[in-house]
Amino acid sequence: MTFAQPDHSIDLDTLPRMPDWVTSARAETLEDVAFLSGSALSHLHLVLGRAEVPHALLRDRLALRAAEACVAFSGRPERAGALRDAVHLVRLGDLPGPAGETCLAWQRAVERPLSVKSLGRALSAFEPDRIATWLDAGEGAPVARAAMVLEAVLTKAPRADVAGLILADAALAQALGWDHLVPLLAAGLKRADLRKHGDDLRLASHRALISAAIEAVRQAADLARRAAHLTAVAPKLRAKGAGDAVEMFLTRDAVAPSALPLPDRAARRLCDRLVDLGAVRELTGRDTFRLYGV
Repeated sequence: MTFAQPDHSIDLDTLPRMPDWVTSARAETLEDVAFLSGSALSHLHLVLGRAEVPHALLRDRLALRAAEACVAFSGRPERAGALRDAVHLVRLGDLPGPAGETCLAWQRAVERPLSVKSLGRALSAFEPDRIATWLDAGEGAPVARAAMVLEAVLTKAPRADVAGLILADAALAQALGWDHLVPLLAAGLKRADLRKHGDDLRLASHRALISAAIEAVRQAADLARRAAHLTAVAPKLRAKGAGDAVEMFLTRDAVAPSALPLPDRAARRLCDRLVDLGAVRELTGRDTFRLYGV
């Protein structure tokens, strides 16, 4: 693989920033909160349209955040580090555990273009017809539609928080015309919000999407800068298979050296080299069983 040279004409600081009046506003009424969430989502839509944003990487990072929230909703102690371990360090044939399954569900939900089939891969416990029926439960504006889908799922399957939140984000993405699911609601909602109904759930969803969209825009800008730096240093890498390895880092939240298309020792050397170049970070703080990410 050959590396494209970075376009130095792109100034990543020109990525549109969320307006201060969205990030600092305090609204109480449904009307005001709905206005702010619409503004935040509209701004996120602009950011997601920028080519310099590493879209797959952003979705995978947001999927980890959503999984972390869902695991917390269930009362389990695992957080981001443990979720990464459960997904990336599980041995062939072993089960990742409940928390790992939650993380995998979110990862599968975001990795392919949005469809009932791709959602079925993420939510294998549910039949495609049931998934399609739930997606059709929402109507009206995007946030109202997402809230209605979430309520429909949790009414029929009260313990299916993960499925409800994935399908609510899917309904939101469909309403906004996005090709892929972008995890937003789970990270912004509180556990108690999942038991609300009607206008109360809509209000909670609008509030959740304000904070989630602000964070997604921040993440997009940060990852765009990091991805540009990785792309810039990639020509310095001499290892065979380094191009494919860089592509993995540009699309995945975390990568184990053993997953790279290089021999074990070469993979570890490449990761150390990328850390030295400031292009990736070691995510675990451990001396062994390390994971790396942009």
